Amino acid sequence: MPSTYIIAEAGVNHNGSSKRALALVDMAADAGADAVKFQTFLAELGCSRNAPKASYQVETTGQTESQLDMVKKLELDYSAHKLLKQRCKERNIHFLSTPFDAPSVDLLVRDIEVPLLKIASGEITNAPLLLYVAQTNLPVIFSTGMSLLGDIELGLGVLAYGYLRSQAPPSIAEFQRAYQSMEGQKILQEKVTLLLCTTEYPTPFSDVNLRAMDTLAAAFGLPVGLSDHTLGYTVAVAAAARGAAVVEKHVTLDRDLPGPDHQASLEPAELAAMVKAIREVDLALGSPRKLLAPCEVDNQRIARKSLVARQAIRKGELFSDQNLGIKRPGTGIPGMRYWEFLDTKATRDYDIDELIQP
Repeated sequence: MPSTYIIAEAGVNHNGSSKRALALVDMAADAGADAVKFQTFLAELGCSRNAPKASYQVETTGQTESQLDMVKKLELDYSAHKLLKQRCKERNIHFLSTPFDAPSVDLLVRDIEVPLLKIASGEITNAPLLLYVAQTNLPVIFSTGMSLLGDIELGLGVLAYGYLRSQAPPSIAEFQRAYQSMEGQKILQEKVTLLLCTTEYPTPFSDVNLRAMDTLAAAFGLPVGLSDHTLGYTVAVAAAARGAAVVEKHVTLDRDLPGPDHQASLEPAELAAMVKAIREVDLALGSPRKLLAPCEVDNQRIARKSLVARQAIRKGELFSDQNLGIKRPGTGIPGMRYWEFLDTKATRDYDIDELIQP
């Protein structure tokens, strides 16, 4: 089976520091993650001056600044992106980022040359951005927090419309038409992975609804995974065990740092432990076929049982439930054939515990 693609979500946990962002790359690479992901945005294109903070942001960063002011301090500029891409290349880990506006898409695609784009849950109704992303023709990992199935379907419709380069003027009807077309379904299956996500930091375990990952797979026929915001990494490992194609988890150098996302993130040792656990789960998932494992072959001969003489048996004597038994090892006639031998004659002498011969 393919292994779970593990994304260490650095997000904005660099707090605007290129030095700290580079350290997050090293942390992710040291832990063995497949990718480290950041967020690329121009704050004033995504947040109005009147946008309030979320409750968790107020709790972690206070009320003295607006969401716009908070987010502006977390921007990474062009030079920072180039440094991060280079460090990722040196450390043999994929550089990914989530764009929140068209200029950020351009930066990631044209200058940084990312292999894919991540769409955040909050952008699922941002049709112009979804369309712009699809027109890059890059694969997409699409988080689905705060969304119902209908929201997801319409968002996928925008992506299908963009991937297909439809010439019809964009509209909800055209998005639906693209989604329902055979060509649209085919391109979505080639390009899109859906992530179950609960948009709360940290997410209560009772609000994860991990079984809904199966619902997404059944509803849309696409690869699915999890963007996990719970404390610890139990849920991330459980998602891998349920067959997640992608697991994304926030990471930080120190949970005590100021900022909106640190408290719901994994520190270095925890990330390494999560990666190790998921890799072990990937190995354990193996094949859906129930076969004899190579490591079982020798043990089968030891642990199974064969027909033996419970007592000394003379040639010509009838086998009976008094003189015929079933004991280890399993190198003789299997116990399944016990009744075939009852009331038949022994063809030779047997000592006690000697394997019966055919």
